[in-house]
Amino acid sequence: MDTLSYNAPGILFPAISLLMLAFTNRFLGLSSLTRQLLDKYRESQDSNIEAQVRNLVIRISHIRFSQTFGILSMTFCTASILFIAIWNIGAWICFGLSLFAMLTSLVFSLLEIRLSVRALELEIHAVFPWDSSR
Repeated sequence: MDTLSYNAPGILFPAISLLMLAFTNRFLGLSSLTRQLLDKYRESQDSNIEAQVRNLVIRISHIRFSQTFGILSMTFCTASILFIAIWNIGAWICFGLSLFAMLTSLVFSLLEIRLSVRALELEIHAVFPWDSSR
């Protein structure tokens, strides 16, 4: 097996960092929207708002999993760099785990995006009940 160079894990650092920044921004946006919708729901008890809040709870959970696996990816990537000098097989294992964690993080992000589209459909349907995209 070839020796893992510092370049491969080093390339992942900026990608993981940008993903983590994007996940954090999405989380902040979702938490703000959740607070706004909860205030509206307290006033109106609208079932459409309740459905949106339920959707947001799931989306926030997906963002949490995305962030968790992003952090694991960064941890394994760092470990692979540490292992390059002392244990090549360990470096490859950690690098592979880093890629797997990043892929898992992206899957949860994709699921959250799908739920985001569903939330927009709920909002559109509340304004335009005739909309057939549901």
